[in-house]
Amino acid sequence: MTDIITADVTVRPATPQDRPAVERLWLMFRHDLSEFGGALPAADGTFRSERVGCAFSAPGWAAYLLASGDHPAGFAFVRGLEGPVRVLNSFFVVRGARRRGVGLRAVREVLTRHPGPWEIAHQQDNPAAAGFWQRVAEDLAGEAWTREPRPVPDRPDLAPDLWISFTVTG
Repeated sequence: MTDIITADVTVRPATPQDRPAVERLWLMFRHDLSEFGGALPAADGTFRSERVGCAFSAPGWAAYLLASGDHPAGFAFVRGLEGPVRVLNSFFVVRGARRRGVGLRAVREVLTRHPGPWEIAHQQDNPAAAGFWQRVAEDLAGEAWTREPRPVPDRPDLAPDLWISFTVTG
Protein backbone atom coordinates (compact mmCIF):
# COMPACT_ATOMS: atom_id res chain seq x y z
CA MET A 1 0.00 0.00 0.00
CA THR A 2 1.39 3.43 -0.90
CA ASP A 3 0.84 6.71 0.84
CA ILE A 4 -1.65 9.24 -0.50
CA ILE A 5 0.15 11.74 -2.68
CA THR A 6 0.10 15.35 -1.58
CA ALA A 7 0.87 18.53 -3.46
CA ASP A 8 4.48 18.17 -2.30
CA VAL A 9 6.53 17.22 -5.29
CA THR A 10 10.21 17.01 -6.04
CA VAL A 11 11.66 17.27 -9.50
CA ARG A 12 15.14 16.03 -10.27
CA PRO A 13 17.09 14.94 -13.31
CA ALA A 14 16.41 11.27 -13.96
CA THR A 15 19.46 9.03 -13.66
CA PRO A 16 20.19 5.78 -15.49
CA GLN A 17 19.05 4.00 -12.29
CA ASP A 18 15.65 5.72 -12.67
CA ARG A 19 15.16 4.46 -16.22
CA PRO A 20 13.20 1.29 -15.30
CA ALA A 21 10.72 3.36 -13.26
CA VAL A 22 10.44 5.95 -16.04
CA GLU A 23 9.84 3.16 -18.59
CA ARG A 24 6.95 1.84 -16.47
CA LEU A 25 5.56 5.37 -16.10
CA TRP A 26 5.90 5.73 -19.89
CA LEU A 27 3.53 2.78 -20.36
CA MET A 28 0.93 4.56 -18.21
CA PHE A 29 1.44 7.78 -20.18
CA ARG A 30 1.04 6.08 -23.55
CA HIS A 31 -1.99 4.20 -22.27
CA ASP A 32 -3.61 7.52 -21.26
CA LEU A 33 -2.83 9.03 -24.67
CA SER A 34 -4.18 6.01 -26.54
CA GLU A 35 -7.66 7.36 -25.81
CA PHE A 36 -6.98 10.29 -28.15
CA GLY A 37 -4.95 8.68 -30.92
CA GLY A 38 -6.34 5.16 -30.97
CA ALA A 39 -2.90 3.59 -30.50
CA LEU A 40 -2.86 -0.02 -29.38
CA PRO A 41 0.07 -1.66 -27.62
CA ALA A 42 2.40 -4.00 -29.50
CA ALA A 43 1.98 -7.74 -29.17
CA ASP A 44 4.18 -7.71 -26.04
CA GLY A 45 1.95 -5.12 -24.35
CA THR A 46 4.35 -2.19 -24.76
CA PHE A 47 4.01 1.04 -26.67
CA ARG A 48 6.60 2.76 -28.86
CA SER A 49 9.25 4.17 -26.56
CA GLU A 50 11.89 5.89 -28.70
CA ARG A 51 11.41 9.10 -26.73
CA VAL A 52 12.50 7.39 -23.52
CA GLY A 53 15.82 6.51 -25.11
CA CYS A 54 16.24 10.04 -26.49
CA ALA A 55 15.42 11.61 -23.13
CA PHE A 56 18.17 9.62 -21.45
CA SER A 57 20.89 9.85 -24.09
CA ALA A 58 20.28 12.21 -27.02
CA PRO A 59 22.08 15.56 -27.15
CA GLY A 60 19.83 18.48 -26.23
CA TRP A 61 17.39 16.28 -24.29
CA ALA A 62 16.79 15.97 -20.54
CA ALA A 63 14.65 13.58 -18.50
CA TYR A 64 13.18 14.53 -15.14
CA LEU A 65 11.59 12.31 -12.53
CA LEU A 66 8.71 13.71 -10.49
CA ALA A 67 8.23 12.29 -7.01
CA SER A 68 5.99 12.67 -4.01
CA GLY A 69 7.99 11.49 -1.04
CA ASP A 70 9.55 8.18 -2.05
CA HIS A 71 6.94 7.52 -4.73
CA PRO A 72 7.42 8.23 -8.43
CA ALA A 73 4.65 10.58 -9.51
CA GLY A 74 5.54 11.22 -13.15
CA PHE A 75 8.17 12.41 -15.58
CA ALA A 76 9.04 15.20 -17.97
CA PHE A 77 11.10 14.99 -21.16
CA VAL A 78 12.59 18.17 -22.57
CA ARG A 79 14.19 18.56 -25.99
CA GLY A 80 15.68 21.50 -27.85
CA LEU A 81 18.03 22.48 -25.03
CA GLU A 82 20.73 23.26 -27.59
CA GLY A 83 18.41 25.26 -29.86
CA PRO A 84 16.51 28.52 -29.72
CA VAL A 85 13.25 26.94 -28.47
CA ARG A 86 12.81 24.32 -25.76
CA VAL A 87 10.03 21.76 -26.22
CA LEU A 88 8.32 19.91 -23.41
CA ASN A 89 8.27 16.70 -25.39
CA SER A 90 6.39 14.57 -22.87
CA PHE A 91 4.90 15.31 -19.46
CA PHE A 92 3.06 12.84 -17.27
CA VAL A 93 1.61 12.80 -13.77
CA VAL A 94 0.12 9.56 -12.43
CA ARG A 95 -3.64 9.69 -11.98
CA GLY A 96 -3.41 9.42 -8.20
CA ALA A 97 -1.45 12.69 -8.09
CA ARG A 98 -3.61 14.70 -10.47
CA ARG A 99 -5.77 17.60 -9.33
CA ARG A 100 -3.58 18.06 -6.23
CA GLY A 101 -1.22 20.71 -7.61
CA VAL A 102 1.55 18.21 -8.39
CA GLY A 103 1.50 18.82 -12.15
CA LEU A 104 1.57 22.60 -11.97
CA ARG A 105 4.37 22.61 -9.39
CA ALA A 106 6.39 20.07 -11.35
CA VAL A 107 6.05 21.70 -14.75
CA ARG A 108 6.88 25.10 -13.29
CA GLU A 109 10.06 23.58 -11.81
CA VAL A 110 11.08 21.93 -15.09
CA LEU A 111 10.42 24.98 -17.28
CA THR A 112 12.14 27.48 -14.98
CA ARG A 113 15.29 25.33 -15.00
CA HIS A 114 15.61 26.24 -18.69
CA PRO A 115 14.60 29.89 -19.16
CA GLY A 116 13.74 31.05 -22.65
CA PRO A 117 11.16 30.31 -25.34
CA TRP A 118 9.05 27.18 -24.86
CA GLU A 119 6.58 25.17 -26.94
CA ILE A 120 4.24 22.53 -25.54
CA ALA A 121 1.80 20.41 -27.54
CA HIS A 122 -1.31 18.60 -26.40
CA GLN A 123 -4.16 16.76 -28.09
CA GLN A 124 -6.95 19.02 -29.28
CA ASP A 125 -9.51 16.41 -28.20
CA ASN A 126 -8.20 16.28 -24.62
CA PRO A 127 -10.12 18.92 -22.62
CA ALA A 128 -8.31 18.17 -19.35
CA ALA A 129 -4.93 18.77 -21.01
CA ALA A 130 -6.20 21.95 -22.69
CA GLY A 131 -7.28 23.40 -19.35
CA PHE A 132 -4.07 22.36 -17.62
CA TRP A 133 -1.74 23.79 -20.26
CA GLN A 134 -3.68 27.05 -20.40
CA ARG A 135 -3.24 27.38 -16.62
CA VAL A 136 0.49 26.67 -17.01
CA ALA A 137 0.89 29.32 -19.74
CA GLU A 138 -1.05 31.92 -17.75
CA ASP A 139 0.89 31.10 -14.58
CA LEU A 140 4.28 31.46 -16.25
CA ALA A 141 3.62 34.07 -18.96
CA GLY A 142 0.45 35.96 -18.00
CA GLU A 143 -1.23 36.98 -21.26
CA ALA A 144 1.99 36.69 -23.30
CA TRP A 145 1.37 33.27 -24.81
CA THR A 146 -0.15 31.84 -27.97
CA ARG A 147 -1.97 28.67 -29.00
CA GLU A 148 -2.07 27.30 -32.53
CA PRO A 149 -3.20 24.04 -34.13
CA ARG A 150 -0.56 22.06 -36.03
CA PRO A 151 -1.04 18.79 -37.91
CA VAL A 152 0.28 15.66 -36.22
CA PRO A 153 3.24 14.51 -38.37
CA ASP A 154 2.44 11.40 -40.41
CA ARG A 155 -1.07 11.16 -38.89
CA PRO A 156 -3.56 12.96 -41.16
CA ASP A 157 -6.33 10.89 -39.55
CA LEU A 158 -5.89 12.71 -36.20
CA ALA A 159 -7.13 16.12 -35.15
CA PRO A 160 -4.30 18.67 -35.07
CA ASP A 161 -2.30 19.05 -31.88
CA LEU A 162 -2.61 22.37 -30.10
CA TRP A 163 0.75 24.03 -29.47
CA ILE A 164 1.18 26.70 -26.84
CA SER A 165 4.18 29.00 -26.95
CA PHE A 166 5.55 31.39 -24.34
CA THR A 167 8.79 32.55 -22.77
CA VAL A 168 9.95 31.63 -19.29
CA THR A 169 12.18 34.13 -17.55
CA GLY A 170 14.91 33.08 -15.15
